[in-house]
Formats: sequence, C-alpha cells, structure tokens
Amino acid sequence: MSEMNSNFYGPEFATFGDRLAAAREAAGMDQAQMAKRLGVKQSTMRTWEDDMAEPRANRLSMLAGILNVSMMWLINGEGEGLDGPVETDTMPEDMQDLLVELRAVKSEMTKSAERLGRLEKKLRRSLLESAA
Repeated sequence: MSEMNSNFYGPEFATFGDRLAAAREAAGMDQAQMAKRLGVKQSTMRTWEDDMAEPRANRLSMLAGILNVSMMWLINGEGEGLDGPVETDTMPEDMQDLLVELRAVKSEMTKSAERLGRLEKKLRRSLLESAA
C-alpha cells in the first residue's frame, strides 16, 4: 500500500466533508437519505460535505454510528474509518506528485478560509464594542 493510499483520508489530504461524503457513499446513501435519517435538511448535509459548516457533537455522534466510523475519523482522519481507494491502475509518479500538491493547496486554502472567518468575527466584535 502506498503512502498516499494509507493516509488517503488524513488531514493533509481530506477534509471533514470529504470523509463524510465518502463514508455516506460507502454506506450506500445519498444526501437526502442521510439527512432524513439524521432529522436534518438536505441543505445541511450539503453544507457539511462542502466544509461550509460542521455538525454539533450530538449529530456528529449520530453520523459516526450510522456510518460505522469513529467520530475522530470523521474529524481528523484518525481512528476507525474507511481505507483509501484501492489502486487498480498505478498512476504515474508525476501525477501522484501533482495530486499531493493539489490536496496540500486545498488544505492550506481551507485553513486560510477558517482564519479569515475568525478575523472577520473578531472585527465584527470589535466594531460592536466600539459602537456601544
């Protein structure tokens, strides 16, 4: 098993949303079916899978149970979860390198977006405090 395959769902390669979507698909459910089982709207499932929001702890626990993965695997890719896809065709090394780099850029962008959100929240809080 290659390094990329053994850590396919790790934090440097996949996001919470990636892991959630993969586990849902492995369980044979579409977003509407999963949303119905959880008692949430399909749009909520979409925002989780698109990494626009994350579920609260109670929903996270339900997700892990329904999908037969650990909560930690959903959160950070560690623990009981899915194995990476089986490599049937070996990808040329230059393509593997590009894929790894692409995933690293995606991870950096996600972290930057989260940082931007925190800064925006801090700015709003400061504006409200100065107006009061």
